[in-house]
Amino acid sequence: MKTDLDAAFLATDNGKRANEILRSCVHCGFCNATCPTYQVTGDELDGPRGRIYLVRDLLEGAEDASRVTTHLDRCLTCRACETTCPSGVQYGELVEIARNTIGPHRSGFDGMLRSVLKRLIPDTPLMSQLLKLGRPFRRLLPERFAHQVPASVGEPYSQLAADASVIVLGGCVQGTVTPATIRHLVALLEKRGVTVSTLEGEVCCGSLDLHLGDESAALALVRTNVDLLHARLEGVEAIVSSASGCGVTVKDYGRLLAGDPVYRDKAQEVSDKVMDAGEYLAQIEDLRANEEHGSRVAWHSPCTLQHGQKITGLIEGILGGVGYDLVQVRDTHLCCGSAGTYSILQHDISSELKRRKLEALQMDQPEVIATANVGCQTHLASGAGVPVVHWIELLN
Repeated sequence: MKTDLDAAFLATDNGKRANEILRSCVHCGFCNATCPTYQVTGDELDGPRGRIYLVRDLLEGAEDASRVTTHLDRCLTCRACETTCPSGVQYGELVEIARNTIGPHRSGFDGMLRSVLKRLIPDTPLMSQLLKLGRPFRRLLPERFAHQVPASVGEPYSQLAADASVIVLGGCVQGTVTPATIRHLVALLEKRGVTVSTLEGEVCCGSLDLHLGDESAALALVRTNVDLLHARLEGVEAIVSSASGCGVTVKDYGRLLAGDPVYRDKAQEVSDKVMDAGEYLAQIEDLRANEEHGSRVAWHSPCTLQHGQKITGLIEGILGGVGYDLVQVRDTHLCCGSAGTYSILQHDISSELKRRKLEALQMDQPEVIATANVGCQTHLASGAGVPVVHWIELLN
């Protein structure tokens, strides 16, 4: 793609990187075939190719950024287009730069909602209390909010051990909404002689602010976690994340802070230690099935796992290896519509994607749906006809 970016912007690190990514696009359109939002709306500007043109216009100094904002806000950042692209266009990075250029602020109700979400979600104690208060009133809430209130709210799991060989990340949402996932993972590891610790003082991984276009807020959180994790690295075999949405961001800390001379090396050292729970558990030989939910499993791979972390087939292999019957699922590459705050901010598109995903997951009559990210888990559970669990809970 031919570009003519603003000279001042082109002189920055983000400008240089954006220019490289834009010029790597050859307009082939293969990406649209795997873009969930394009399949729902049929609008070229709701597909990666169209959005790339819009981003170019924005970075070349387009006077009216409203059209760019509308279609970028509809992007799930699922990165299925990256998996499909024959030219290796790093679309996720490009959208991150464009969203940061636009900034996090919006007008009206959408702007207010974004501000509330930015304040609420990373504050685990506050979110926990509000979810508990909201449970009796779920039926009175608008649909987009009612589905966000889980059937139960637990207390975040904490276990501190100075000599731990593995640090397990809690995550702000997972720690409140599905803390049983962390407890189950810790139990699996400890019964096999692994010394485990959670991270005292852990804050949001930064993905929320990155998706909402607030890079400065995101990087402040990233630096906090880097300081905490780097201080614990000696003797630590791995930093394990059971929420793929958090894991994909923490694995990217090295890139995010590559331009910071103070944090660059520390951030990369932290990123190099991060493993998805599936990557770590794949090393364990005596895993067994826990068939509390049955033996027929429909596997939903989160976008942050298959397109972000490029992990495919691993967890299916673990589940199949312990005896589960993985049922047929079509369109496994497509997003379920959760995508962090997307299910609230873009409720209509998100709901349609959830409907399609649940239809695909339940076509072969599974007894349980398993996934690897808290957002997908709670999103799908709000409409599924069978239990939806984190796949770790299927291991005994």
